[in-house]
Amino acid sequence: MDRRIRKNQTAIMNALMQLIAEKDFEKITINEIAERADVNRGTVYSHYSDKYDLLDKCIENQLIHLMESCYSIDATGPYPTKAPLLLTIKEIEKNALIYKTLLSIKDVPSFRVHLSSMINKQIMEHMKDNELSLDELGKSIYAQFMSSAIVGVIEWWFTQSMPCSAEELTERLWSLLEMNRMILGP
Repeated sequence: MDRRIRKNQTAIMNALMQLIAEKDFEKITINEIAERADVNRGTVYSHYSDKYDLLDKCIENQLIHLMESCYSIDATGPYPTKAPLLLTIKEIEKNALIYKTLLSIKDVPSFRVHLSSMINKQIMEHMKDNELSLDELGKSIYAQFMSSAIVGVIEWWFTQSMPCSAEELTERLWSLLEMNRMILGP
């Protein structure tokens, strides 16, 4: 990809993230995004069909970055050890403003949905690779429960102004995950 194109896309995405932190997503206009990114309106439309497409691309970029940063160290699944969970939470902590902003979009819950879906998929992959005593419906319910719980705890952490470190949150969340994993059996 051309360096100029990448620079414009990064500026546009950063502009959207800054604006979302300041006001409701629904009230943001393409003109505001272009002005904040220091590009013209046509440049925004040359990369994105509308602000929803731009938001989806921002979310996709953040999730890809999160996946690359956190899941690559353990190919057997999302949380078979504490290390990937800790890396995930530390990465979220390091980029707290971005993730808090994305999770706070009220009218467009897409980041929460995408994050939950990503975690759900990783849990399902982990269960597929292991002998578990659940049928397919049970695995689906379990993966949904776990992914919703993890995302819910991360949201809680942000809304409570991150009252503990990433390490402590990981320890406490890991204990809960371990208790719930016991129902799966060996």
